[in-house]
Amino acid sequence: MSLLSTNSGRIVVGIDGSPQSAKALVWAIEEARLRQVGLHVIYAFPAMVSILGTTAHEYLPQVESEAKTRFEEALANAPAMDDLDTEKTLIAGNPSQVLVEASQGAALLVVAAKGRGSFGDMLLGSVATHAAHQAHCPVVVVRPAD
Repeated sequence: MSLLSTNSGRIVVGIDGSPQSAKALVWAIEEARLRQVGLHVIYAFPAMVSILGTTAHEYLPQVESEAKTRFEEALANAPAMDDLDTEKTLIAGNPSQVLVEASQGAALLVVAAKGRGSFGDMLLGSVATHAAHQAHCPVVVVRPAD
């Protein structure tokens, strides 16, 4: 699935069902309203082959079902987006790569920072770091509330 042509001038936000990504989604919704642009919400979930020998086709339906549930919950808990031109995408793939691809032609890419404790809070998560270095548009990293 190519995400390139759908994001011209839109704000793209990556979510994963975490509280941090919920904050990024709220920020992206508010920014889309302020800029009067569309919003593309993307939930990319990794789908790799298990090192235990399980093939992807054996467990992918379960992983996809769990991702779909988390995606739907995140959207249900977000502020209403009815007034925005919103696209919602659930896709199997490396979240970092999916978001960088989706950033082509976008006005802005929004991701959450994921710190792990006091020192870790100063660090970005791997997806945020990759996005900040590789995205084709400006990137906003929404940090956890202090």
